[in-house]
Amino acid sequence: MRQELESLLARVQSTLIAGKAQESTNKSSTEQAINQAQKKLEQFNQLAKAGEYRQAREKWLEARRLLWDNYPTDAQYNKSEIRAIWLDRGTIVKTKTEADLAVIFDRLAQAGINTVFFETVNASYPIYPSQVAPEQNPLTRGWDPLKIAIKLAHERKMELHAWVWIFAAANQGHNRLLKLPTNYLGPVLSRHPDWINKSQSGDNFDRGPEYKKAFFDPANPQARRYLFSLLDEIATNYDVDGIQLDYVRYPFQSPKGENSFGYGKSSRWLFKDMTGVDPIGLKPNSPLWRQWLGFRIRQIDSFVETASKMLKQKRPDLVISAAVFPYPSQERLLRIQQNWEEWGKKNWVDLMAVMTYALDTGTLEEKTQPLLENTSAGGALVVPGLRIVKIPDAVMVDQVQLMRNMPTLGYALFAVEGFNTNLNLQEILNRTQGSILENQSEPIPYRQPFQSAAFRYRSLQQEWNLLLNENKLQISQVGLTEWKTQASVLAKSLQELAQSPSAPQVKKVQNLLASFNRRFPTWLKQQNTISQYQVEVWQSRLSSVEKLLNYGQRNFFSENPLELGYRSR
Repeated sequence: MRQELESLLARVQSTLIAGKAQESTNKSSTEQAINQAQKKLEQFNQLAKAGEYRQAREKWLEARRLLWDNYPTDAQYNKSEIRAIWLDRGTIVKTKTEADLAVIFDRLAQAGINTVFFETVNASYPIYPSQVAPEQNPLTRGWDPLKIAIKLAHERKMELHAWVWIFAAANQGHNRLLKLPTNYLGPVLSRHPDWINKSQSGDNFDRGPEYKKAFFDPANPQARRYLFSLLDEIATNYDVDGIQLDYVRYPFQSPKGENSFGYGKSSRWLFKDMTGVDPIGLKPNSPLWRQWLGFRIRQIDSFVETASKMLKQKRPDLVISAAVFPYPSQERLLRIQQNWEEWGKKNWVDLMAVMTYALDTGTLEEKTQPLLENTSAGGALVVPGLRIVKIPDAVMVDQVQLMRNMPTLGYALFAVEGFNTNLNLQEILNRTQGSILENQSEPIPYRQPFQSAAFRYRSLQQEWNLLLNENKLQISQVGLTEWKTQASVLAKSLQELAQSPSAPQVKKVQNLLASFNRRFPTWLKQQNTISQYQVEVWQSRLSSVEKLLNYGQRNFFSENPLELGYRSR
């Protein structure tokens, strides 16, 4: 409890500093709440130490309520960040006209959202009239929501990425909506039963916690060609800004391997051709079990590689993202064979939208921190996912602010279904992020990484200057002089890079930033007027600048550079 309250207090203080740096306004109510909460925290500690746990809990609740009620939400935090949201099929099918969709996009634009993951293919049903898929979603027949959504997004200076279910081919929940038999295999698998990814006991549907799904066999060459054709159709016929691969994995399985999936006809034949053994008889303790696991992992990896190269060759400006799980790597490989670190290292995927959904901020931090502590995903940008449904507004704001305090480049909200019914959250995001139409100067990190790096660094400088002007940074004169000099040189170099990107300039800025990062803890070593948490926040933001430089270097100046300049609309 103590740690939770201390962490919340630190985040509110950090948010207050960021807000005051952006807008020179009086935040006296928040400052008073912070002071009162600090006193209640001291009382909590004293009561807990004395064993007065009921009274201690009362002080803890009072302090937490003070901070929630006075969370700074009246200033805009311009960070140049990815502000994405998943626009779900359930919401789309409720709209029947362009005007209906326009209402949604207006609300998203007013809330500062700059990226929309638009659910384009769900359980083998495209949302648009397709020449590849056998059936359009029956609930959207008669019009093309994808075409209209692209138009609406671009009119509002937002990006629209087609969100596509890859290997999940049928959904019992969708069957119920369409009044079809529960175990109907969907419009594709029902026509091609040889494409099914079966379990070891012969099941077609997985054991999902909610609606069970049937999957394509990732090793089936005909199924793969069909999926590639579907992705190609979207990239060719629609001016989408990106494509997001979802369900690019196997069904959920026990980490111990009982009754695992992957036993489609093609998989069994290919593995037997390689090893002489039909995998249907393998057990987790069998000598070939690890080889069988590796075989399945490679089916997913090779699909992502082929899809990415095909799409990038056709549309070099296309941003490829993947919706992935945050489980530790080994557990994830055993459960769903999803090796997304490899996709980032090999430059097949630009953004990893990680489903780090959590009901409280502490859990969100625990899920997110391991994803950011190293460069396991190569140069790909990691975008944590935040769930809107069942989350109080104050906690939602706190989770967004946590993302800004960590070395992330933004966040993705799940989903519009929850956003639409929460007008209060929309108003809060409008106040703290502002309309995308009013803040067009903010570059999107994955689209303009060097401009974004310069923009984010300027925001840092504004915070430092605010505290220096208020005499809240105790630094020796020698250290302060050195800090100001290096900070100014770095700012100038970042701006030059943003205006005229070149490989030598990227290297120069990377070296300057590395030198600055090495000295930064030393300059603030004797600091006791601001919290250690605030120092760590600044270091995290400097780390995010480094990530942007690496991402930009990868996409502009690698052996296969991509044109990532922002397209005028």
